[in-house]
Amino acid sequence: MRDQRVPYVLGVDVGSTHAAAAVCRLGDGRREAEIALVVPALLQLTDAGSFSVGDVDPGGWIARGFLRRVGDEVPFVLGPETCPAEELTALMIMWIAGQVAAQEGEPARHVAVVHPAGWGPYRRNLLHNALRQVGVDNVTLLPDAIAAAENHATRDRVPVGKTLAIYAMGSHAFSCALVRRTPARTFELLTSVDGVDHHTGADFDDALAAVVRGKLPRDAGEVSAVECAQAKAALSTHQEVSVRGVTVTQSDLADEIRPAVDHSVQTLLRTIGPATPDAVLLVGGAVRTPVIVEAVSDALDCRVLAEAAPETSVVKGAAYAARVLVEGPDSEPEPIQTSVLARTDDAALRFPVGEIAIDHEITAPPPRPPVDIPPIDLPERRSVKRVVRGLKPAGIRRSGSDSDNDYDDEDGR
Repeated sequence: MRDQRVPYVLGVDVGSTHAAAAVCRLGDGRREAEIALVVPALLQLTDAGSFSVGDVDPGGWIARGFLRRVGDEVPFVLGPETCPAEELTALMIMWIAGQVAAQEGEPARHVAVVHPAGWGPYRRNLLHNALRQVGVDNVTLLPDAIAAAENHATRDRVPVGKTLAIYAMGSHAFSCALVRRTPARTFELLTSVDGVDHHTGADFDDALAAVVRGKLPRDAGEVSAVECAQAKAALSTHQEVSVRGVTVTQSDLADEIRPAVDHSVQTLLRTIGPATPDAVLLVGGAVRTPVIVEAVSDALDCRVLAEAAPETSVVKGAAYAARVLVEGPDSEPEPIQTSVLARTDDAALRFPVGEIAIDHEITAPPPRPPVDIPPIDLPERRSVKRVVRGLKPAGIRRSGSDSDNDYDDEDGR
């Protein structure tokens, strides 16, 4: 717990493999959002009636990847319970908000939760209702593309009317979008595509494993996924790495995954259409792969931008967006010119302020008769409280850190 409590807002990103939270302080001039917590996006229910986050116990039932299944009519089966995806997502967010509140000494003033940009009102309402059931009321749901743009806008001024293309690739998901800066100093989502048949970071790990296996003797055994993920991360900054004594170069990996990368870039081009974006933002840990930067740069004649830690762009942007909701934009919105007012001494052209005749004979309309509305018998709503009945948080807890290196997920989406 901090010695001096500073009000803060919270951004939450529940991905397919990891969930992260970022805080943004209010009123103290600290503009940089801080990563407060990173945990595996895994929720486990035990037969003893407790749940944990990030832990794997052989005696429990585990659920993963629930945020992207919000709206799916098929629930998760956790032992004797069947839980819709939105209820599990709400439990995860409730746990994260509670852990950060314990670290900070007080709850967040506002919480911004990111979701896939392609969500419609139905899925958003499902998650909103589930969050209310677990007591998370001061929450705003934010498309992940908008969050990425908000994060970029804190470092680079985006003029009103300019557009940004978002290319997001994580371990298990790919998406792209086009957003535009509004006069209110916020962003609006113009179009988005959530790729369902695209290769992602985990597929690139498999491609690297295929390259290594092709250079190893047949009796060398299997190459682990951890080895490949570490080698791929090293190839983002080194020309070559050694795996099991085999040298693998950036070119080897690029040749293996280039068709998949070109496919994703073509999807980006179809998404933005004839628009000419001011910049392309690369989001997610998988975009560290050099061939992705090269392919996007070759396809679009604009700036291609990626942060040093692109996997934290979305969760930090959510925290910045929450700060704007609480404190307002940094500066006054640019005025929108809707007419031209000319000063003149000609009385005939002046607006006759104070000279409008008022008809005092106008009478108020008669009162409306009362309307008798019969009650509607609604079916009993399923409540998330039924799922968490008697559950006690017993999950892991990770201390906050200002370092983005603690977030080792490839975007988490």
